[in-house]
Amino acid sequence: MPRPTDIRVVDINITYDDFPFRTPLKFGGRVMDRHKLINVEVTVENKAKKHAVGFGSMPVGQVWAWPSNELSPDDTSAAMVDFAERIVLLVEGLQEYGHPIDLIFTASAEYHHSAKVIANRRGLSAPLPELAQLVAASPIDAALHDAFGKVNDVNSYNALSKEYMHHDLSEYLDEQFAGEYLDQYTLREPKARMPLYHLVGALDPLTAADVEAPIGDGLPETLADWIKADGLTHLKIKLNGEDLDWDVNRVLAVDAVAAETQAARGCSTWFYSVDFNEKCENVDYVLGFLSRIREQNPAAFDRIQYIEQPTHRDLKSHPDNKMHKAAAIKPVVIDESLIDYDALLLAREQGYSGVALKACKGHTEALFAAAAAQKFGMFLCVQDLTCPGYSFLHSASLAARIPGVAAIEGNSRQYCPAANKVWAHDFPGMFDITDGTVDTSLLQGLGLGF
Repeated sequence: MPRPTDIRVVDINITYDDFPFRTPLKFGGRVMDRHKLINVEVTVENKAKKHAVGFGSMPVGQVWAWPSNELSPDDTSAAMVDFAERIVLLVEGLQEYGHPIDLIFTASAEYHHSAKVIANRRGLSAPLPELAQLVAASPIDAALHDAFGKVNDVNSYNALSKEYMHHDLSEYLDEQFAGEYLDQYTLREPKARMPLYHLVGALDPLTAADVEAPIGDGLPETLADWIKADGLTHLKIKLNGEDLDWDVNRVLAVDAVAAETQAARGCSTWFYSVDFNEKCENVDYVLGFLSRIREQNPAAFDRIQYIEQPTHRDLKSHPDNKMHKAAAIKPVVIDESLIDYDALLLAREQGYSGVALKACKGHTEALFAAAAAQKFGMFLCVQDLTCPGYSFLHSASLAARIPGVAAIEGNSRQYCPAANKVWAHDFPGMFDITDGTVDTSLLQGLGLGF
């Protein structure tokens, strides 16, 4: 039966912003030094003919979403922008009323075909990868959820029940979820505060001795200075995955700086996550890494909360990369591989014990993954795409509404602070960090919450 809250798309506008990074970010053997943001504004009407405008924004993030040895980052970025514009036209052409979950579910059935069309137009040898498709379409997804909440005077996370949705989760996942709706897997109020995970990139200086050319913009320039300035208790360490000595020494060096700095400010408890960005050849590399950290510095080993995607993102082509032994020691979360429910099931079968949610893969897909991860008792975290401004607020709202997520990664303040200025004025508790946490209680307005 139709719902009075169902929406229809009236108009969509897409714009772009470009921001240089204040310092390069290295991960997975690649370096990123700028952002292009895709911004989508969608006007909708509900059955009562009331109109509202929703907004979505996300970095293109092609270096992460579409690493390529054949195409330049400019080429992959341009193709992702073309894809976003094609999906905008597709969604704008939908005539039916519905919940954002169903509108995106309908549109996503055309993603693969659209990716092939864009590849043909640009003379590419293969379509856009599925991860790149999700990232490019994610601002549209977010804008629909935001508009739905605003036109119906409700927070979007509180519009996921049977009252608003036409189908239970078995329609989108499988029969294990019969009779269940997303309200069972989300919170009615956001968590009040959440620890912030600070990124330690492979090029980032740890001490003053590591600073070769000071930036001089008034922001911290070393890990020690960041910890002191922001009161950090959670550090995400980017690793190589192809040089075990470097990886072990990097963690030990980070821990040495953190231990000295935390002791000076009277902090006794802090945590790490380690991210190999799928560069490890196999689980034996991870096991060797963990063994050496535990042997050389048991305290640093204990501080490691979880491990992100150690091996190749293509799980089907690498069935021998099983994570059971590593996951018996620390949670191992799927990240780049997580493109849909089937990928989550395969990752679980291959030994992954956790899920990294990302708003950049689409709000709808993130909600599905969050429900499945909770259903299966998996470790949950929310990761970043160096999301600035609105996209960071979106990512944080997701983390604040998913049970079991203990912290939120946010590193645009390190690499792309210029893109935060407007939003920091309105949400200072989300961008001005002093005690290592963000004030997610601010994210409870209509739509996506801000």
